Amino acid sequence: MSTKPLVAVLIVAAATLSACEKSTETYPVTGEQCGPNDPVKTLDAEDCYIPQAGV
Repeated sequence: MSTKPLVAVLIVAAATLSACEKSTETYPVTGEQCGPNDPVKTLDAEDCYIPQAGV
């Protein structure tokens, strides 16, 4: 099995994803303006906890 196609896909994906953020003043997906009162500024790593199914 050749890994060349996989490597090419990963390089293209990395280049595409790194190009998403054009400015730090807007959110990359929505394009909405960032502000000093954005609720995401108070997020912690603990806020992103996703419980596992069946636990």
